Amino acid sequence: MSNAAFEVNFDAIVGPTHNYAGLAWGNLASKKFAQSISHPRQAALEGLAKMKMLADLGVKQAVLPPQHRPDTMTLRRLGFSGSDVEVLQQARCDNPVLLAACSSASSMWAANAATISPSADTADGRVHITAANLVSQLHRSIEASQTARTLQAVFPDKNFFAHHPPLHSGIHFCDEGAANHMRLCAKHGAGALEIFVYGREALDEQRSPLRFPARQTREASAAIIRLHALDAASFVRQCPQAINAGVFHNDVVAVANENVLLCHESAFADQKKMLEETRASFSRITDAKLHVIEVTQQQVPLDEAVQSYLFNSPI
Repeated sequence: MSNAAFEVNFDAIVGPTHNYAGLAWGNLASKKFAQSISHPRQAALEGLAKMKMLADLGVKQAVLPPQHRPDTMTLRRLGFSGSDVEVLQQARCDNPVLLAACSSASSMWAANAATISPSADTADGRVHITAANLVSQLHRSIEASQTARTLQAVFPDKNFFAHHPPLHSGIHFCDEGAANHMRLCAKHGAGALEIFVYGREALDEQRSPLRFPARQTREASAAIIRLHALDAASFVRQCPQAINAGVFHNDVVAVANENVLLCHESAFADQKKMLEETRASFSRITDAKLHVIEVTQQQVPLDEAVQSYLFNSPI
């Protein structure tokens, strides 16, 4: 049996309650399309077609199921009672925004499902998985427990996989999953430099002069590094101007795969220094060269990067 490492691409199926409620403050697309008409069936079929295309290209493709929505369990915990129909009717009359949050199909965004560290990076030689708590947004925070159970079902063997529960759900440990995590390596089976991108330090709020919320905290990233017992990891702070421009997750302006880092010039705070240090760390850890593709403001203005999701795709 081959021991060669390989990458698997995960997508989630769009759920039947997919809607445009404009719930994600700081996500300009969410606000722009608020109250638009959604087409859940068409969206699900388009997602499946995209997965089929990648599989045909030779990419190992996995599928995550949609979560149960509307989330009547959460509504019951908030005081609504009766049959499921009665619970939904009460919520609709009392607080339509709360009902929209409990109906959100946003678990379709698999990049927010979890942070996963391959066995080549960890001290015990197992794959470590931490489901994201997503506590910065109500409609996303209700996903965490089901996502953790789903990933435990997908990766059940404790000899090879270590599952950690979502982080403590306080505002100091806001964790958005792989959308703020990058892994740089010479090849997938080799050790890597894992980069954790954060928007704010929760214990130092004076450093957060932001118009929009910085969803990932440094404290959450530090906790995951400890839990995953990583051999090599670094912290990188998002550029505050990028967050204020609508970069709610790092993957809106930066993405990495193996020895390639593609990023906008406004992705990170003190970016010149960050790239110099990352190149040096990468070479020291991997004995290889890091290829950085830095897209300038002149080539792609930051607002166009946010609107187009140019960087938010596999490379």
